[in-house]
Formats: sequence, C-alpha cells, structure tokens
Amino acid sequence: MNRLKEKYQNEIVSNLREKYDYKSVMEVPKLEKIVVNMGVGDATSNSKLLDAAIADLATITGQKPVITKAKKAIAGFKIRAGQPIGCKVTLRGENMYNFLDKLISITLPRVRDFRGISPKSFDGRGNYTLGLNEQLIFSEIEYDNVVKVRGMDIVFVTSAKTNEEAFDLLKDFGMPFKK
Repeated sequence: MNRLKEKYQNEIVSNLREKYDYKSVMEVPKLEKIVVNMGVGDATSNSKLLDAAIADLATITGQKPVITKAKKAIAGFKIRAGQPIGCKVTLRGENMYNFLDKLISITLPRVRDFRGISPKSFDGRGNYTLGLNEQLIFSEIEYDNVVKVRGMDIVFVTSAKTNEEAFDLLKDFGMPFKK
C-alpha cells in the first residue's frame, strides 16, 4: 500500500475529524483525483508537437493521455472547433497517490529558487490548481529528448466543501505551501 494512502487513513482522517468536528469518517474530505493537463497551442501548425507532449505526459504520469480538442473556433489563434490543442491525464486510486508522493518528495524540491507553492490557488469549492513552467523538473524526462519546453497544470480535486478544509488536507499530505 502507498505511503501517502496509509498516512491518510492513519493520521490525516483523525487530525481533520478532531479539527472540524466531523460526526462520521465519511464526512472527512479526501483527494478524489489529480488531473494533469498540458496545453499545446502550437499543435495547430505542427502536429508532431502534440505527439511529443503526449509522450512526455505519459512518461511523467505512467498513464496514456487523452487528447483534448477545441470546443469552439477562435480566429485570432487560428483554431478551428474540434482541432486537437492539448492532452490530459486523470489519475485516481493508487496511481494518484504514487504521483502525489513523487511530486511532493522529488519533483517540487528540484524547482529552482523554490520557496513553496501559493496557498491562493484554491477555487472556492475545495479544489487546488498548481501551474508548472516546464516538464524538465520531473526526473523521468530526459533533457536531450525534449522537443519543446512546455508547462502544465496539475489540478487536485478534493471532496472538501471549503478552501480551508482542502488546504488542511493537502498540507497534511505534505504539500509545501508558502508561509
């Protein structure tokens, strides 16, 4: 069993029940899924860039990405409706905990001048979004094989009702928030 999943069941649940006075264990917020999204706007002119992004995302998450398509046409960006413009992976269960563990203990400390992640990126419903500038901070990515350096969004979807509950949940998991 994963280290973070064990920590959640043994420590985090009891900490949150104590702090927020939940009646039942089922009320305690939990991490439902992690969505890793990579936008590839340049794919409109060169489809090989999308393939490279898909390969990078598959290497990082260990799961096959889904291609995201444009919902509507935007003439200013030369995008037509239905055109592939990115890729995403939804992680749940064991894969989710493995990815979170790797992100907290290996990847984030590798970021240059890292002082913690912003505690302001909650959406009001208990979900947190983390933006990364480059895929090179992941140890699985080989620098020589990178076609283009691109960023990604990592969304942590929790069952928490408020930002404070979600913040405490992620902080207990070990997310390095700024003081």
